[in-house]
Amino acid sequence: MARPSTVYVCAACGYRAARWMGKCPDCGAWNQLEEQVVDRSARKAAPRSEASGGSGPIPLPDVPTGGEDVRVRTGIKELDTALGGGLVAGSLVLLGGDPGVGKSTLLLTALDRFAQRGVDVLYVTGEESLRQVALRASRLGVRSATLHLMAETDFGIIEGAVRRTQPRVVVIDSVQVVRVPELESIPGTVSQVREVAHRSMLLAKQTGIAVLLVGHVTKSGDLAGPRVLEHLVDAVLHFEGDGRSTLRILRAVKNRFGPAGELGLFEMADDGLREVPDASARLLAERAPEAPGTAVVATLEGSRPLLTEIQALVGEPSLGTPARTCVGIDRGRVGMLTAVLQKCGLQLHDRDLFTNAAGGVTIEEPAADLAIAAAIASSMRGRPLDRSTVVFGEIGLVGEVRSVSYPLQRLREAARHGFRRVVAPPAALAEVPPGIEAVPVKTIVEALEALVPRRAPTSR
Repeated sequence: MARPSTVYVCAACGYRAARWMGKCPDCGAWNQLEEQVVDRSARKAAPRSEASGGSGPIPLPDVPTGGEDVRVRTGIKELDTALGGGLVAGSLVLLGGDPGVGKSTLLLTALDRFAQRGVDVLYVTGEESLRQVALRASRLGVRSATLHLMAETDFGIIEGAVRRTQPRVVVIDSVQVVRVPELESIPGTVSQVREVAHRSMLLAKQTGIAVLLVGHVTKSGDLAGPRVLEHLVDAVLHFEGDGRSTLRILRAVKNRFGPAGELGLFEMADDGLREVPDASARLLAERAPEAPGTAVVATLEGSRPLLTEIQALVGEPSLGTPARTCVGIDRGRVGMLTAVLQKCGLQLHDRDLFTNAAGGVTIEEPAADLAIAAAIASSMRGRPLDRSTVVFGEIGLVGEVRSVSYPLQRLREAARHGFRRVVAPPAALAEVPPGIEAVPVKTIVEALEALVPRRAPTSR
């Protein structure tokens, strides 16, 4: 009789080692190896199957694609935007987020929209009882008869119910509590999470049923479980909230059926999540245009233009080590822009500097460079930018302003929200919508002179 063996599995990447080590040899993470007992005699061999349903190669024209029914809209526009236009049949989607951010509320509402159109859907809960889910559904106004509930943590039972009832969409909440009985490890371990995701992928591909997995994130902000989980699924959505406001951001980190980086905005209310159809208006609603240190940038999230306010606060000179705090903006990028501004005559080496992307969003696009620099210069010189001006452009190490992608979409979004002046690189202003004054700038010095001149223009 085979005896149980002990292995150590990295929680970050899934690497398996025969002995414990402080540092994972594969991914380099420290203190991530967890001990697991594997009983090889108890594990049953999974039946061999082909996800495509065929036994060998077949010609490309003979592969069925599903026609027009391959992608189904959920009925929630912001969720459809993040998914790239809707939910693809037979896809496996992972929705991650902090506990309590609203993942279950979002998916329960989406299933209700499906059910209202007569689509059979199944919501599997492993963390709550059926009564708790029914109470939440009652609070959200979810009463569809074709929405079925199931409380189960055994994946074998869940798979049997799905194959027997054949719903169009299945939600498993959450992947950390569901277990495969053939494995001796407890739910939430690397082997269990990976096996559940793998079998969910096979279930989706074999049946054409869209499966959505809910996953919690760790304190570091990563999805719990190995990183290989993100490679198994077709799409990864992160549901984010800062805990201080009601704004929720749904971000597509990976999508095999659409552009990654798409963004959906929601607002948490007493009766559930509400869509924010005009994200730019929501992010600029509390803007203080007359205050120095603010600039509006036209960014691009996936294929969606977004107007966001960049804020900066420059402190007085001090003898101590200056503070550098960045919220929603890459700290390394701000450090580079600070060095460029220093070369242009702004003495920031002995001043505290605080930068923020207002509204709780995270901006990673280099097109925000010019807005960050303008906000810093505005705060230091005590001069506000013109309230009807929007800026965008990448800044190089020698102070040149570089062009960015899709400038026309950014300009149209700015014009739609009443902005009448744009400061951007010349290549981005080849086509400008009517009613907008274009101010082309080639260097950061020209940009700062157009946005926050050292002296106010004298009136005649």
